[in-house]
Amino acid sequence: MNTIITIGREFGSGGREIGEKIAQHFKIPFYDKELLARAAKESGFCEEMIKNHDERPTNSFLYNLVMDTYSFGYNSSAYMDMPISHKVFLAQFDAIKKIADEGPCVIVGRCADYALADYKNSIHLFIYGDMEVKIDRISQKYEMDREKSKDLINKKDKQRQSYYNYYTSKKWSQANSYDLCVNSSILGIDGTVNLVLQFIEDFENRSV
Repeated sequence: MNTIITIGREFGSGGREIGEKIAQHFKIPFYDKELLARAAKESGFCEEMIKNHDERPTNSFLYNLVMDTYSFGYNSSAYMDMPISHKVFLAQFDAIKKIADEGPCVIVGRCADYALADYKNSIHLFIYGDMEVKIDRISQKYEMDREKSKDLINKKDKQRQSYYNYYTSKKWSQANSYDLCVNSSILGIDGTVNLVLQFIEDFENRSV
């Protein structure tokens, strides 16, 4: 096993659980919220600050300036003047690359597919689901009524979409942004995991 798996996901689709099961199967590290602690440790930001800006959209500054600054390094004056949300994004971006350099792993969210676009040993997945099934899952998990669950799903997905579309050159949830998109509502969590495991196996055999 030498593959890095990134997972984009709709809220309530079970993407995190699917990622955890894939990581357990291969006995490789799993990063979701764990990535925030890593980014905080290596960037010098406090973890609370990283959490406050985690996968949240921003409407300030220009995307190109962010990427230019990343290319030139943190010592540029542009970086010093950059909004904190952009600095947090760059801290996560760096952490994702360092984690990937350490070996196979599963990384959920945080534009990881974009950060690792040049890594030939990476597979980028997107997990989505039917709204009614997602509402059922969120209602049970958070003990919320169905209407509030639906509102939360829409809010979270809008945040993730805005964040992803802002910081990458791709479109969140669109099939051509990923290697494989799966509707977890059709196969269920375990069925989706099995499908992805087969996809990874075929990918690795093809790469040999």
